[in-house]
Amino acid sequence: MYYEPGRTPHNLPHDPFKSCVVPRPIGWISTVDSTGQHNLAPFSQFQNVNFDPPIVLFCANQKTTGTRKDSVANAEATGEFVWNMATYALREAVNLTAQELPPEIDEFELAKLTKLPSTLVRPVRVAESPIHFECRYLQTVRLPGKGAIGTADVVFGQVIAIHIADHALREDGCIDILKLRPIARLGYYDYTSIESVFSMRIPGGEAMNAGLEGSAEKYQAAIVSRTKG
Repeated sequence: MYYEPGRTPHNLPHDPFKSCVVPRPIGWISTVDSTGQHNLAPFSQFQNVNFDPPIVLFCANQKTTGTRKDSVANAEATGEFVWNMATYALREAVNLTAQELPPEIDEFELAKLTKLPSTLVRPVRVAESPIHFECRYLQTVRLPGKGAIGTADVVFGQVIAIHIADHALREDGCIDILKLRPIARLGYYDYTSIESVFSMRIPGGEAMNAGLEGSAEKYQAAIVSRTKG
């Protein structure tokens, strides 16, 4: 099949676009506004974009009213947000916090989640989540859509603190992904969780493999070693 989005019909029962770019990590973002009101919301358009320094982004479309999402407004107003890992065990809580609710509704209370103080930022963490990134807001790139709701706010933040629960680590010091089972968005109403893992290294490139790992120290050391050699 072939179609041109917004120009020609796809003639399928459901729009296939989101099902083509999969799986997408869940950005379960906690923020707080200037009055101390907490907010928690999942975004399926989330990703890390750099590792030295570590930078992440989450992308939010507008509310059905055409106004900006509370997560975006709060991050911009306070300069901070937190990413919490969404796992299979927490899937129902993640789904509850996806609702479009008035700013005065506390999603932590709605989903019966425990607030855990952060170390360097004001937004709290989801205590039940095994991994958290405390983030300092960097900037928002606003992408215009065809309508008000289609407009997207891409929010960038630098990770300034990382929390990993002890039980989330294997004996070799690596994160036990199969134990945690992070969830990810597919298309339609579908999600997936990580239940299998395989490894590959890039042939002949220590620096490139350090980049895969995301280790700035190993990357720089490999570059220095190659230069001296």
